[in-house]
Order: sequence, then C-alpha cells, then structure tokens
Amino acid sequence: MIDALRLTLGWGVAWLVGIAIVAALLRATLKRDGTLAWTIGCGYFAGAFVVTAWMRVLSFAGIAFSIASIALPLVIATAALAWYARPAWRATSFSNSSTTRGERWVIYGVATWLAVRFVVLLLDVLFTPLYPWDAWIQWATKARVWYALGHIVPFARSDAWFAANGALWFDASPNYPATVPLWQVWSSVALGRWDDALMNLPWWLTAVAFAVAIFGALRESGMRAPVAIIGAWIASSLPLANVHVALAGYADLPMAAYYALAAVAAWRWTQDRTFGNAVLALMLAIACVTIKTPGVVWAATLVPGVVLALLPRHGPRIVAIGLAAVLLVLAVLAQTDPVVLGYRLHLDFAPAWQALIASLFLLGNWHLAWYVTIAATVIGWKEIRAPALAPLSVTVGAGALFLLVAFAFTNARNWVSDQTTINRALLHLVPLALVWTMLVLHAWYVRQRSSAATTPVAVAA
Repeated sequence: MIDALRLTLGWGVAWLVGIAIVAALLRATLKRDGTLAWTIGCGYFAGAFVVTAWMRVLSFAGIAFSIASIALPLVIATAALAWYARPAWRATSFSNSSTTRGERWVIYGVATWLAVRFVVLLLDVLFTPLYPWDAWIQWATKARVWYALGHIVPFARSDAWFAANGALWFDASPNYPATVPLWQVWSSVALGRWDDALMNLPWWLTAVAFAVAIFGALRESGMRAPVAIIGAWIASSLPLANVHVALAGYADLPMAAYYALAAVAAWRWTQDRTFGNAVLALMLAIACVTIKTPGVVWAATLVPGVVLALLPRHGPRIVAIGLAAVLLVLAVLAQTDPVVLGYRLHLDFAPAWQALIASLFLLGNWHLAWYVTIAATVIGWKEIRAPALAPLSVTVGAGALFLLVAFAFTNARNWVSDQTTINRALLHLVPLALVWTMLVLHAWYVRQRSSAATTPVAVAA
C-alpha cells in the first residue's frame, strides 16, 4: 500500500504539472468538445518530459536527485500554471452535444473494455521483473547507475572502458538518449528504493494517457463520442503495443506515443493557428528527439506538413523539391557506405519482401490495421488531398518513406526476417497511421452524407 501511494503521488505530480502546462497553453480553447480529454491525456506526456528535463537541470547544477529537489519545484509550477489557466477551467465542459441512449451504451461498453484491459496490463507491469535484452542492457543500466549516484553520469563504449581501467560506466548503447532511464529513476526516487518491476509504471501510464488523448483529439475533429472512443480503443489495442506495456522497459512505445501526439498537435495547429498548439507540438517533437536516436528523423517528418500549412500555394512544390533533395543526398551518401544514426546506408534496393508482407498482413501484431489503412487511402483519396487533412497526410507519408528507406537501403533490412526490429520500428508509426485513418474515414463519411442530403434538393429543383 505504501509503495502504491508513493508511486501514485510521484507520477501524480508529473501528470498534474503536465495538465497545468497544456491547460495554460490551450486556455482559450478548453471549452471545445474533446479538449478536456486532450488536455488530460497530453498532460501526462508533457509532465513526463518536463520531469526528465528538470532532472537534467538538477544533475547539471550538481544537486542530487530526491523527492524534494524534483517534486517540490514541480508542485510550485503546477500551482502557478493552474492559477494562470483558471478562467479556462470554469468554461470547460465534458461535452457540448447530447448523446442518444444507444450511443451511451456504446461509450460505457468500450470504456469498460478498455478499463478491464488496462487493469490486466497494470498487473503485468507491477509483477513482471524487467524483461531481458534491450530493456536490460541499453536502458535500465543507466537508470540503475543514475539512481544509485543521485545524478546523471555519461556512459562510454567498452573500448573506452578498458582504456580507462574500468573508471567509466558502459552498456550496450551508451549514446542513447536519457529520457526513458530518467523515468525509471524518478519512479525509484518516488518509491524510495530500486525495484525493477514497479519502476516501469510509466509505460502503463503512457498507454492510458495515450488512449485519453486520442479520444479527445478525435472528438475535437468532429466525431461523436461513441466513434471517438472506438477510435481510441483501436489505437490503444494494438497487440504489439500491449506487449510493450506488459513487458515494459523498451523505448518504442513512448516513441510511438510522443510522435503520434506531436503530429496531431501540429495538425491541430494547422487548423486553428493558435500559439498554444504550436508550442505543444514543438514540446512533443523535442521530446521525440530525447527518447530514441531515430526520434530526430521522426520529428523531422513533421516539417513537410507545417510547410504545407504555412504555404498552401507553393507548399506542395516546396515539399516535393525537399523530398527530391533528401533522396538525392541519400543516393550520394549511399555510394560511400556511411553510417547514419547507427544504420549503415548503402544504395542497394533489396528489401526482405516476404518477411515484410508477413509482418504487415499475416502476423497478429497489428490486427487488420494495414488492411484498413490501405482501404481508407483508396476510398478517401479526395479527403487525403483536401486542405484540412493534407498536412497530416504528408506527415504520415513522410514517416512511411522513412521506414521504406531504412528497411530497403540500410543494413536494417537484415533484421526484417527475424520479425523484431521491423515491428518495433513500425510501432513508431502505426498509432499515428490509425488516427489518420480514422480522420480520413470520418471526412469521407461526412462528404457522403452531405452528398446524399443535397441530392433530393437538386432533384426537387
């Protein structure tokens, strides 16, 4: 019970400061349908990132990690931001539209399903020791050392460790970003001891907060509550995503969630051009860079959509020229066999087609996600190119192109056949692709209804 209370308070502080940050940014739009859920869901991700940023500051200043040094400033910041956003809270409502009895049953049913699933996943997280391989040798190694020392220390490769006679810290990936290990450090500080199971609570919180945020984003897009909660269930029920919750410790689930929300926040900015959504999108994009090394590229895929929104007349041409330039640079670099972000680039198009098709369409990692996405692309082609969805469509396309280049022209294709790296990389894009698919299908449905409604009027005329 004490452990549960300490962890709840520790991560409650992080979540609340994040909610306060998002509320302060979106204070002018909190009264819209879905914005409250979006604020609560995104609040966790903003808060989880801010906690790690503050821990970096403390370490740089030479202040040891403790509950007081980490949590107290965040509590003060929460109070100040909540006071600043107070007018918006009074105008906030859960919904501005009525729902029918049947719709309420759908909402209650899907919400219950999600709740039961999240309870099962929570039990997995709390009672499963740290899972081996990457979680063991790349991420938690740093967390264990930083928690024991009370501050961040650099890690080096084995050759440097040997040269220093063991005076350095090393693990399998010393150059990996620090955000994920710092989550585990904060869990351990809040808990008061090292526990390689309980420290992984943030992975479960990531899944819960992501479902809430996606529900809010879909509601804001105009979907009714039953459709939005089904969309949130679809995005959060991916088998491989659930595996990354149950076997917590990898950075791929946080990468997927931050990238999806950064893309959605950037798309929301293209719709309303508010300062708050711009800052939120930038914060989430910066967080992507601090989670995994490929986060730099994932954040870069947001740029074409922003360019398209800022320059609707010349944007498509600029994006096309930029894409051609990137491909040309890659083609030139590939002649020298360089290593980019840990991947050896070589211009030799030979993807493992059989394993790739099996991963996308035959195995159970994604349910029917790719079938539905392809179908939505075909029937919603007009909506995809429409000004409302074009920026997000370009972002999804840029993400798909990044994966194609990585698995067709680099040594990463050697890892496709074992169905490990390919699926973890796909996980970074799939939640966003599903959200985009829902938005495309909804826009197509709205257009069909509009056409059906105007046809009788035209006939009568």
